[in-house]
Amino acid sequence: MSEQRHARPAVQYGPTAATVAANIKRIRKARGLSVYTLSDRLRDAGRTVAPSAISKVERCERQVHVDELVVFAAALDVSPSALLLPPTDNPSEKVEITGAGPIPADQAWDWMDGRRRLDQPSPDPSSAALLYLLHSRPPIRRNREIGSH
Repeated sequence: MSEQRHARPAVQYGPTAATVAANIKRIRKARGLSVYTLSDRLRDAGRTVAPSAISKVERCERQVHVDELVVFAAALDVSPSALLLPPTDNPSEKVEITGAGPIPADQAWDWMDGRRRLDQPSPDPSSAALLYLLHSRPPIRRNREIGSH
């Protein structure tokens, strides 16, 4: 029997993947780094990503895995949220969040920074807020958040 090969389905890039790609390129260029230098930094941090793979990421031809997202952030000296969201926190601007749709930019940043939940419908808003803190924040930070309200 001959084994037939099937082409893999094309990866669907959502708005967050496109934002990550654009932010890696924007921050890399703002820092004056070539794809070769960034590749060296990633390797030094323990994750080998070839310069050609970085170029593919920046063109949305290759997705970034979770571990890579973190090492890209470390190598570029930014927080992971700086890669995941557009560089705006203007409340009059909407940003597209995969799975949540367009939301005001300031709310997206507050959510990404763990300061608030996305406005999802809930029968009991106070209980939803507490559950958000319980599952989103480690104990010391959670207690600080509860104490500040």
